[in-house]
Amino acid sequence: MFTIGLFIAVLSVLIYVYVIKPQNYWKNKGVKHNKPVFLFGDTYKTSLQQENFSTFVERIYNNFKNERYFGWYQFTTPILMINDVDLIKRIGIKDFDHFHDHPGYSHEDIDPLWNKNLFAINGEKWRNMRTTLSPSFTSSKMKIMFNLLNDCAEQFALYFKEQKEDVITVELKDIFTRYTNDVIATAAFGIKCDSLRDKDNEFYKNGLSITDFSGIEILKFFMFQISPTLAKLLKYKLIPDKSANFFGKVILDSIKMREEQGIVRPDMIHLLMQARKGNMDEDEEVTKVTKNKRTEITDEDIIAQAIIFFVAGFDSSATLMYFLAYELAVNPNIQAKLREDIMKTDEECDGKITYEALMKMKYLDMIISETLRKWPPTPITDRICIKEYTIPSERPDEKPLVIEKGTVIWFPIHAMQRDPNHFEDPERFDPERFSDENKSKIDAASFITFGIGPRNCIGSRFALMETKILIYHILKNFEIVPVQKSVIPVVLSKKHFNMTAEGGMWFGLKKLDA
Repeated sequence: MFTIGLFIAVLSVLIYVYVIKPQNYWKNKGVKHNKPVFLFGDTYKTSLQQENFSTFVERIYNNFKNERYFGWYQFTTPILMINDVDLIKRIGIKDFDHFHDHPGYSHEDIDPLWNKNLFAINGEKWRNMRTTLSPSFTSSKMKIMFNLLNDCAEQFALYFKEQKEDVITVELKDIFTRYTNDVIATAAFGIKCDSLRDKDNEFYKNGLSITDFSGIEILKFFMFQISPTLAKLLKYKLIPDKSANFFGKVILDSIKMREEQGIVRPDMIHLLMQARKGNMDEDEEVTKVTKNKRTEITDEDIIAQAIIFFVAGFDSSATLMYFLAYELAVNPNIQAKLREDIMKTDEECDGKITYEALMKMKYLDMIISETLRKWPPTPITDRICIKEYTIPSERPDEKPLVIEKGTVIWFPIHAMQRDPNHFEDPERFDPERFSDENKSKIDAASFITFGIGPRNCIGSRFALMETKILIYHILKNFEIVPVQKSVIPVVLSKKHFNMTAEGGMWFGLKKLDA
């Protein structure tokens, strides 16, 4: 009986220390919050696959949409959600030095490739690496890589033009992840793929492996939240060894061959090799200040940046593309207007689209911006407080809130961009929101699909370019139409962390000359 009693006592203490006490954090702070579910906090529905993650963010945001901020719990981890756009600007830009890091999701000694990438590294290492890599993502460097992406888009269109059917039924996520795979393979790894014809190529299979955030894989993220120590003991990795070894060998072989044979190819590996040699200073977008803040780039650094480029661009860019295609299919008048613009541009370019002509297509840019507004591929962006910070009170019912070092902060991208206080009739797909006449009315901090402040997405120009060139070639040759398997309106899957359509997103590519 003594042993049983001791066990119960010890168990009770552990439950209090590791569950009950942490889940009283916001109550003790006087911050408004929902009553957390034991152990699960606010995430029980997403954990049990009863709710899509984007829907979850919107739901808890709407519970407190009139508050400047509120607290919630990811299992037992207290997180502060920031709703107020002025406060978002203050944290994300003005007081960035208090919040310049992302929370960690892995351990450097177990998962070194993940912890060397630009998203994961923190502090001065991040500042130096960002400064070193930034010249590789300027508009002039995008222009250098344009032909590589254009070749992939033409290859994509040609595959479907060769099909016998007048209307080819496709699952949009499948075909667009194959396109983004080929783009990243050629632009970041120096390898040419054709994943529509060679459906089981090693590059695509390994790409799926490192971007799978469903089932057991999402549990790894949860484990880092519940018990980082246990995650370390279990040696959880975000990048599987097999995929890390595959991508590492591809890059190292490419670097060796280029150095030995003097090969120059206008892709990301070349730009990173140039950055390693310090040969980027001539770029017009590199200032004198940044030249003195670069860091040495190793082969492992190049591999890590190429892998995060894949992780960030493989699924998220494909998500943008297939929701864009969905909106064009269900809004045929918008699709027709965009095609008219594309045909006019194509005629002006004599059938050979150029980087400059593509970048001048305002209506295409408006449509992409509206897609990113309504369907942001990343529902939130996060920060972690690295030194104590105080949010001053501004309302009668508020008192100053001291944010302790180590507190996680979230900006609710998806929810804010669906908030009628920021965007009138937010469920309506309306590219005119982003016309020259209207976009100045949008508060920049309410539209942060690519993040905000110095830690925004470094690859946004690349993502926009690969999307624009693909949509250009699709609408030049096809009409995107609903088919029998189409589900309208789209229903988001509850089994995936990523924003994915339940049962897939099926539509048709109808040949224009059919």
